Amino acid sequence: MVRRLTVALAAGILTAIAATAAVAQADVVKERQTLLKQFGDATKPVGGMLRGSVPFDLAQVQAALDLYVKDAKVLPTLFPAGSGSGSDTDALPAIWTNTADFDARFAKLGTDAASARAAITDEASFKANFPGVIRNCGGCHDNYRQKN
Repeated sequence: MVRRLTVALAAGILTAIAATAAVAQADVVKERQTLLKQFGDATKPVGGMLRGSVPFDLAQVQAALDLYVKDAKVLPTLFPAGSGSGSDTDALPAIWTNTADFDARFAKLGTDAASARAAITDEASFKANFPGVIRNCGGCHDNYRQKN
């Protein structure tokens, strides 16, 4: 009787741990998706500025760069092992097989955004410096994000 109770209790604990891990995994996926959506939302008007379809706004450019710097430090931590399968995610398995490169890309994004933040003071310096920052995004998307 005690043995059955111990086995049932152990099974219950393992089930609770597995359920907690699944919820935590879903949460990390949602968190990284939220941050990456913020990247896109910040980049859209700045991209319009590059194309000349939106008036140049230094404060908006600086806010986008500040966001990139801040979140480039956080995002690599939001891709723990196992968070790419069974989730509603476009993350490719290459993230977890080439983690060093993936993490280095975020580090480069943060460094490039910080450098651009210091260099951009007007529209001319924006057009000279910002494209290099957003090239980081494309390189990561090409290698680590499923095409839709």
